Amino acid sequence: MALAPDRMQEAARARRENRLADAHRLYGEGVEAARDAGDRGALIHALKGLAQIERDLRRPEAAMPLYEEALAISRLDGDALTIAHTVRHVGDLHREAGRSDQAKRCYLEALQIYRGSTTAPALDLANAIRPLAILRDEAGERVEARRLWGEAKSLYAASGVSEAVEECSRRLARLEPGSG
Repeated sequence: MALAPDRMQEAARARRENRLADAHRLYGEGVEAARDAGDRGALIHALKGLAQIERDLRRPEAAMPLYEEALAISRLDGDALTIAHTVRHVGDLHREAGRSDQAKRCYLEALQIYRGSTTAPALDLANAIRPLAILRDEAGERVEARRLWGEAKSLYAASGVSEAVEECSRRLARLEPGSG
């Protein structure tokens, strides 16, 4: 039987409370239970949760195959927003590892899905734009980076995420012509 929703909530709560060992154990149990039950939706959720814990523990090499498996299963299920969310996380791992080209492909795929959806939350779109803006900035593509940071800022503002709005504002100021 797949991991009960209350156990998944317990795993998420453990992560929020920084009880990473407990969260790791619970998500790991969820992966095994979902595999045993053949519950692909629960398996995707548990794999992504476990991958996030691996990232929290600063073990990206352990997180990547978990996210990649979740992505492969998501592609089988065909849920576009789950694919977009998962491929963005794969992109984050590539970016953090210095694999900019692979990261860029992931972010562009996520953005294509989000922009083509009428139900994608603005926050998810903003979270996909942000790392692409970082890549463009790092590549010296200041005009494109400014455009992306401006779009992300508007979406974060609409989502009420003031910390992210502040980050976008700082990055936009740094990218103004004549600065830095």
